[in-house]
Amino acid sequence: MATIFSKIIRGEIPSYKVAEDEHYFAFLDINPLTEGHTLVVPKREVDYLFDLPAEELAGLMVFAQRVAERIRAAIPCKRIGVAVIGLDVPHAHLHLVPINEGGDLDFSRPKLKLTPEEFRAIQAKIQF
Repeated sequence: MATIFSKIIRGEIPSYKVAEDEHYFAFLDINPLTEGHTLVVPKREVDYLFDLPAEELAGLMVFAQRVAERIRAAIPCKRIGVAVIGLDVPHAHLHLVPINEGGDLDFSRPKLKLTPEEFRAIQAKIQF
């Protein structure tokens, strides 16, 4: 059965896509910790990030680096934090989160509630 991320990649579920290439896909998290919180996924379904072959894992990180550069240019922040949790969706993914302090990566914090217009504005700033 396809994961929700595979359905997003195929366009069966709408998303706020910010980047895509042949192997990887990046889109805004709809339950963000901060504005610009982005998920980066391989297009191929693999449950656990470290089950990716080394070359594919390295490619994901290079792709994520490009996305992080765009986020940092668009969203005022000190750093782009990276988190790998992977328990909610059985599809390998990275969280790229604009941060100003360590607590900004606390996933138990309340999530932002953004309007579709706010998501589209953030998407437009990051998208490439």
